[in-house]
Amino acid sequence: FGAQSGFVNAILRGYARDPFGIHGVRHWGRVLEIGRRLQPLTGARADVVELFSVLHDACRHNEHHDPRHGSRGALLAAALCGRAFELDAPGLALLQEACARHTDGACDADVTVRTCWDSDRLDLARAGIRPSPARLCTQAAREPELIAWATGRSQRDETPDVVWREWGLSDSRILGTW
Repeated sequence: FGAQSGFVNAILRGYARDPFGIHGVRHWGRVLEIGRRLQPLTGARADVVELFSVLHDACRHNEHHDPRHGSRGALLAAALCGRAFELDAPGLALLQEACARHTDGACDADVTVRTCWDSDRLDLARAGIRPSPARLCTQAAREPELIAWATGRSQRDETPDVVWREWGLSDSRILGTW
């Protein structure tokens, strides 16, 4: 898997926003945990879902309206593939599509891409938006229990354990890269 400590640290070194902001580390971790819950139910590629969790918002210029951030994230994925993580060509194409189009509101894509989008959309409560089942792309994401779990964590701005355990980050290490 690509979103290990070295990979995440490389992303943070180039991250132009507050790593504790609305699109930062806590969001990435929640998207990863949501993706890990969805992936076995949808049959999506786990490697793509996990890489998407960090890359989709890694190139934001601001916390508000930034329509090209997904496209920049797709370009970053291509630049880091083979250097910071390994992914075959079909997987990279899926990752780039997921990053580039994640804010379009679409649901017309491969199941892996749709799983990525749902992982991000299920964390919208952090911005005061309750996820709508009608805007989710997979049946698994529409389950009321999953929506309630993800929404609660998002509203509380929880920092998932993955941030500390798997990525090896601490508040001081995050601040040290910023």
